[in-house]
Amino acid sequence: MSLVGDVQDALRAAADPALAPGQQAYMKSAMPFLGVRVPEVRRLARALARQETDAWALRSAALELWREARHREERYAAQALMALPPLRGRLDMLDVHEEMVRTGAWWDHVDDVAHRLADLLDAHPAEMAVELRVWSGDEDFWTRRVAIISQLGRRDRVDRGLLTDAIEPNIADQEFFIRKAIGWALRDLGRHDPDWVRAFVAQHPDLSPLSRREALKHLSPGS
Repeated sequence: MSLVGDVQDALRAAADPALAPGQQAYMKSAMPFLGVRVPEVRRLARALARQETDAWALRSAALELWREARHREERYAAQALMALPPLRGRLDMLDVHEEMVRTGAWWDHVDDVAHRLADLLDAHPAEMAVELRVWSGDEDFWTRRVAIISQLGRRDRVDRGLLTDAIEPNIADQEFFIRKAIGWALRDLGRHDPDWVRAFVAQHPDLSPLSRREALKHLSPGS
């Protein structure tokens, strides 16, 4: 049986129908759930794919799971495949991540892609900096959101210029998920460079109250 079929069968076997309605309601999802928690989805996908080392076979399986999904867990499994070592940090997989952002169009899928973009920034900083600057001005606000949060977890490797260029075109945006993303990205960097974040906030009085509050959430005056 194919990897796709194995994943689909494993998800159905692990399903708890009692969980599914609550999951769907929480995620406000038009696509139904099977009732498998996300950590278990990821564990199953990784276990079933552990013998597959060919990047293009994994890419194909991920795209099939994503595009043919009838339950949201199949899309979570597709994203788990895209996080595997043979695909991580590969610039020729960027189109798949972009498709998942644009067609997933909700925070659970988009925020997962942000981790893959961080991997790509580590592997291809110059190329990704160019791409993400374009994404930060995209008409699709989910694409702009993922550009803003693409450096989460990079700690001292954060490209401050890129972060600035991702945030500034979006400061006036009224969309909650953009304002939250700005604050989140700044708050994450504030753990490692609080002075830079304080200075950024001070230099941008037009930040929304939400973005400002999130950015400074854990920064006391002397921290």
